[in-house]
Amino acid sequence: MNAKELGRTGENSAALALSSEGWSILARNARVGRDEIDIVAQRGDVLCFAEVKTRRQYPDHAEDGLSPADAISARKRESMIRAAEGWLAEHPSEKSPRLDVIEVFVNPDSPVYEVLAIRRHENAVQKLAKFSPKRKDRY
Repeated sequence: MNAKELGRTGENSAALALSSEGWSILARNARVGRDEIDIVAQRGDVLCFAEVKTRRQYPDHAEDGLSPADAISARKRESMIRAAEGWLAEHPSEKSPRLDVIEVFVNPDSPVYEVLAIRRHENAVQKLAKFSPKRKDRY
């Protein structure tokens, strides 16, 4: 088990969860300059740019008191905004853009990657690069 496999598991799980809710996945791990977008998806009139954070921890039981979304630094938020703006410059869209954070919780006591929960924080990153802790438990 390594960090790359854990991240891939989280991104795959997040993409499947979005698809099951009717989202069309347009791109995964899309590079825009030096920035990257984990998932670009659309549904209805919304274009979602999602950052996926995966941790081996129980939901709401972090030893350090932090959730996966808390790991997103100001620098990462700025990178997410640049990437979304770059994507829109290359792929113009009339849809309303939104930057979400998707948390994936993996069982820390299991030798395999057992996903325990997935949480999506809608509009978690705003143009002013402030994190909004509004939780939207959708999955």
